[in-house]
Amino acid sequence: MKQVIAIVKPFLVEQILDNLRRAPLEAVEVREVKGFGKQKSYLDQYTDSEYSQAFLPKVEIILWVDDARAEEVIRKVVEVARTGRMGDGKIFVLPAQSYERVIDMSQYREAAKA
Repeated sequence: MKQVIAIVKPFLVEQILDNLRRAPLEAVEVREVKGFGKQKSYLDQYTDSEYSQAFLPKVEIILWVDDARAEEVIRKVVEVARTGRMGDGKIFVLPAQSYERVIDMSQYREAAKA
């Protein structure tokens, strides 16, 4: 299992998630984050604005996917997220350990039968 962390521009999130709709994912987590990378020197362009000397808004999409499908999922994210401009984002791929569900689904199956 792999954990794929994509940090992308906020206006692309819906398109990325739509592109991943049929992808074989175990789980997905989305959260708003702020940060900067190599475009930090370009923050001066935003003087007198809310971005002056501040982090830029980004969205972090965390995906858990089987090892065999990781490249496919990464390709789908890059397909939408790459605009060719500075600050498109980053993708990190980490090995993920096994996981345990907090909820016991057998309780719900038995309740549904009754």
